[in-house]
Amino acid sequence: MIGNGFCTTTKYFTFEEDAPGTEIGNLSQDLKIDPEEDPETSFKFIQKTSSIIHMRKTDGLLTVGEVIDREQLCQRSPQCLITFDVVAFSKEKFQLIHVEIEVKDINDHSPRFTRNETHLDVSEDSPLNSRFPLDVAVDLDVGDNYVQSYYISHTNNFVVEVSTREDGAKSAELVLIKALDRETEEFYTIEVTATDGGNPAKSGETTVYIRVLDSNDNSPTFEHNSLKVELSEDSPVGSRVLKVHAFDPDAGINGEVVYGFVEGSPTDVTRVFQIDLISGEVTLRDTVDYESKKSYELHIQASDLGSNSISSTCRAIVDIVDVNDNAPEISIKPMTSTSDGVAFITEAAAEESFVALISTSDGDSGPNGYVRTTLQGHEHFKLTQAYSDTFMIVTTTTLDREAIPEYNLTVISEDLGTPPFKTIKHYTIRITDENDNAPTFSKASYDVSVIENNIPGSYMTTVVARDLDVGKNGKVFYSLIDSKAPDGSPMSTFVSVDPHSGSLYTLRSFNFETLREVEFAVKASDKGVPPLSSTTLIQIRVVDENDNFPYFTYPVLRNDSAEIPIPFNAQAGYLALRVTAKDEDSGVNSQLSFHILEDEDQLFSIDKNTGEIVLKRRLSSSCGDVLQITVSVVDGGREPLTSLASVRFVVTDTGAQEDQVVILLRSKDDEAVEFDVWMLVIAGFAGCCVLLLGAISVITVSCVIKRRRRSFGRDGLYGSTPLSKSNNTGSNVYNGANAFLRNESESMQPCLYEDKSLDSEEKLFLPCKPFEQTFLWQDEKYCLQTSSTTDQLSVKDSGKGDSDFNDSDSDSSGAALRRSLTTFQPMARGVCGSFGDWRSGVIQTRHTLAPPGSAYTIGFSHTPLYTTTHHLNTHLTARRWNTFSRTGTLPSYSAHQESRTRIAGEQTQTQTQTQTQTQSEVATSF
Repeated sequence: MIGNGFCTTTKYFTFEEDAPGTEIGNLSQDLKIDPEEDPETSFKFIQKTSSIIHMRKTDGLLTVGEVIDREQLCQRSPQCLITFDVVAFSKEKFQLIHVEIEVKDINDHSPRFTRNETHLDVSEDSPLNSRFPLDVAVDLDVGDNYVQSYYISHTNNFVVEVSTREDGAKSAELVLIKALDRETEEFYTIEVTATDGGNPAKSGETTVYIRVLDSNDNSPTFEHNSLKVELSEDSPVGSRVLKVHAFDPDAGINGEVVYGFVEGSPTDVTRVFQIDLISGEVTLRDTVDYESKKSYELHIQASDLGSNSISSTCRAIVDIVDVNDNAPEISIKPMTSTSDGVAFITEAAAEESFVALISTSDGDSGPNGYVRTTLQGHEHFKLTQAYSDTFMIVTTTTLDREAIPEYNLTVISEDLGTPPFKTIKHYTIRITDENDNAPTFSKASYDVSVIENNIPGSYMTTVVARDLDVGKNGKVFYSLIDSKAPDGSPMSTFVSVDPHSGSLYTLRSFNFETLREVEFAVKASDKGVPPLSSTTLIQIRVVDENDNFPYFTYPVLRNDSAEIPIPFNAQAGYLALRVTAKDEDSGVNSQLSFHILEDEDQLFSIDKNTGEIVLKRRLSSSCGDVLQITVSVVDGGREPLTSLASVRFVVTDTGAQEDQVVILLRSKDDEAVEFDVWMLVIAGFAGCCVLLLGAISVITVSCVIKRRRRSFGRDGLYGSTPLSKSNNTGSNVYNGANAFLRNESESMQPCLYEDKSLDSEEKLFLPCKPFEQTFLWQDEKYCLQTSSTTDQLSVKDSGKGDSDFNDSDSDSSGAALRRSLTTFQPMARGVCGSFGDWRSGVIQTRHTLAPPGSAYTIGFSHTPLYTTTHHLNTHLTARRWNTFSRTGTLPSYSAHQESRTRIAGEQTQTQTQTQTQTQSEVATSF
């Protein structure tokens, strides 16, 4: 064995004619490979061309496949080799083994002459040591089994001499050792025997008949008995090879010499060469090839034209000279291949794994036959010498079929001749797939929504997994990883997965109220060996469907009805009952609203959100009367579901409780306004802007008010506080426009009045005492006047800082007093911070008449009537109504006229200065 790290060469021998099945050698034993250590061990021919040699795949046992005939296999080659290459796979590694089996010759052939008899004419005056060539015996065996010696039968005149030719063959010649005498003996018969060196030796015979001719004075004589010339193999047909010359001193026809090849010359000589009979010039008859035959031996004879002519012979050796006329040949033997020009290697092959075997050859010799081989195409492969002119393509790194599935390489072989010949061969290496990629899901988790009450077997979604491998390694199958559902049932009873498509189907009808979310895993596996897999998480969210009717939780119903006591003296706004309900659904499906469907007396009103049922007016029924209404609760589903309840209010003599009196109720037709997150953000931003503008306005107005008070404190018409405030400890600060205007001599009545001026969204229950007649009045900052186009009272202030009579919004002409004086009633629009907020409001009024100069009183009760809370978009807004008392006496119109006349001149002088100062202070405040 000979090894170089990548390739191991093993040499064996066998004899020709061995019987089939004869053991030659065992590769596993010689290479120290134990198949028992690795059951996957295998031996494989790279490229088997014949069935002469058999190899066992499991351990590499080599045996004779069929009878070998060495002479047919290798002809006369001195060494007969059967060579092939084997790939051994063991312990996940490939190993290249070059096997050489020498077929040894056995002596199975005897020497054989080309002719059984030969006739030879010899002149009786031939000189001693004259040589007469004999036919060459041919033996197909080689070595010692080839012809080794010649023998002749006994004779006193001749002996045999044996010589070795250029091609290694043995040739024999008869040598004359005793003069001939035709008169004594005219004919000789000599038996020539050729014997090989085999054991036992084999021989062949031929008979030579010699006739002794009468003496001829002279015979032709060659200048050279032996010649040796060289002939280039690229010489054209007709080229001169050599020229022989023989001299005969006789005159006439006895001296005319003719030339020719000796009778019985080999056919390859007579086929390639020809000789001119007269000139003795030898020329090419056919082309020669150094790679086919490297030399030729020519036997040329010369004879004259006289009678009893005796010929002479000359031996000429023609050596063929090699020229660079052959391009290198490339033979690529892949480790595994299914087509020519393509090699396959698995992507699992390690670095420096064997891929293919490259053998180069060149028929030329010397430098013309030296070949240099290179590999181009990709850095992942390189050439490594295996043996002689054979190279291996090996990997330089690990391979990945998913990255590069195919490589196109170029093998270039170039000899060292002049000019050099180059051979280029393209070769493809394809990477075979290994199961090295697990299926990969497109998502790590899937969120699936399923509406409850689904039909079993309905489609949910499809999971998709991709495998980069091919074939069965890339074929993906899906399966459900069984687990437990929240109720303890196997998950396989809830859902199923199609093993081929990955589609998920329900096996049950889901109920949102009992199962809101299900999680399970799906596995994707390939068909590789071993199989690879991956998982993904499926999250099923059951979407609620409006499939549950709302039901009342309070009051407790019996036969869908309930009896509720109500005091006989319940006032308008009395909280008679707060009904509650529940819906098992969620989201909008569980958002409930309450409505009164039947109310014959139209006594009750219900808050749709809170379920609070209150009296719309004072109860006038007697004790024992039954007031029956039908209340419905409706959920917010797309197709809303409704439940009804009959509420029977039984009038009792129990007194009403104060904490059950309410004022503000939402309309039963009110719908909740839904805001999304962005609306809230926008509303918040708008609110901030409003607050900022409000703060700037408050600061500005405060500064202007302070300046005016200082100005009027010094020279006002009626003093610093024309309208005085009451210091009654029971009064409160005025909180808004929704207060009550009353005569200061009037007392509060314990009844409520429903304000019909409110819109449909809100209702305000106010004292039922009508307001007294009032006059139009002017304060230092406020002016109340009725509109000229509508029967409304506007409260405005120009904000320019002018006096009452210079204010652009005041009525100095007294036209307002010539109209019908009015009274007003505040609207329940909200809570205001100051009386000045009335400037922007429009207040419904009613007409009254009053004499000028009458005292005017604005009165508010200091006792809060009630407190109520209602919802708007899940935000609670509390409104607390506070009342206060403020009194003041308005000056008469005539007093204003007198005062105006008195200060007219003075005011004209100071008007410009006052306006300039006011504008400056306002600018400073901003």
